[in-house]
Amino acid sequence: SPPVSVFSPMASGHFQVEAALLMLPLVMLVLNSGGGSAAGAVVPAVIVFGDSTVDTGNNNQIGTTLRSDFPPYGRDMPGGARATGRFGNGRLPPDFISEALGLPPLVPAYLDPAYGIGDFARGVCFASAGTGVDNATAGVLSVIPLWKEVEYYKEYQLRLRAYAGAERARAIVRGALHVVSIGTNDFLENYYMLGTGRFAEYTVAEFSDFLVAGARRFLSEIHRLGARRVTFAGLAAIGCLPLERAENMIHGGGCIEEYNRVAREYNAKVEAMLGGLRAELPDLRLAYVPVYDTMLDLVTNPAKFGLENVEEGCCATGRFEMGFMCNDEAPMTCADADKFLFWDAFHPTQKVNRIMANHTIDICYQQGLL
Repeated sequence: SPPVSVFSPMASGHFQVEAALLMLPLVMLVLNSGGGSAAGAVVPAVIVFGDSTVDTGNNNQIGTTLRSDFPPYGRDMPGGARATGRFGNGRLPPDFISEALGLPPLVPAYLDPAYGIGDFARGVCFASAGTGVDNATAGVLSVIPLWKEVEYYKEYQLRLRAYAGAERARAIVRGALHVVSIGTNDFLENYYMLGTGRFAEYTVAEFSDFLVAGARRFLSEIHRLGARRVTFAGLAAIGCLPLERAENMIHGGGCIEEYNRVAREYNAKVEAMLGGLRAELPDLRLAYVPVYDTMLDLVTNPAKFGLENVEEGCCATGRFEMGFMCNDEAPMTCADADKFLFWDAFHPTQKVNRIMANHTIDICYQQGLL
């Protein structure tokens, strides 16, 4: 029988880690020549779904070991070092996107008790580090599955209606830019780690098809709930993450081409799925973010981006540490993360997150989301 997917709470699984979502241009967009942002007037909020590439702190509030609410995480946050639960040395792509659209410079995590519906009316993050499209992926380290992120989205809309009124709440949701980044954990920490058993049920191509079908159901559901502007990120060159390079030391520590090939094939299926969804739902403005190509550009042309190390993370040895292994006691952490593509063995630095955000906004303009 087919595995339980996106909107059932019945899935389970074993083991996970995270990955990186990366892209281009270095200069923050100037959205208009006046004092305010024209886009900021049009986009009332940024709403985020996904995994650790975009989780701004939800995992701090749940019973999981997959956390980053301790130093040196957050050491380069604006205003001084602050470990917020973001997996990086500073801000994540949604934060930069929000700021560029004239909204607050930090997108609050929905489960963070320090924020309320007044904050969430301008931006909210439902993402959870360690999750995936397959609910079995979330079960690995007891994080928030994608179906639960959607349940929080529904709850948020109820709260928003009570706060702003039905008409304004509907306008906020329909006008918001929805940012989705998910999928890496499904492969690296579910399928290839073997613990969930998916590898025995499916070939990797069949598993890709399963994930793409789940992503399609997710996008159709948030459209049904009011989303009209959505960015969906493809997979990065996952074989080039520091952990994968470390596991490939027998072959000289290079990228694992099998994983990169799987990412390319999955991305092609995602693009085709998104095209079909656009045709089916003409009022849905849906942009694909080609993370793979940008990450490859960063890896092969580091000097162009002012990078000196694209093979290891800044934290500790940079080969396998993330989460609790990346801590203040870990030796060898770099002095300047801006010279690195990766902060830890899975996640990009704040500098690269800014590059990614700029590229996402460029794509939104090119494809008519903004």
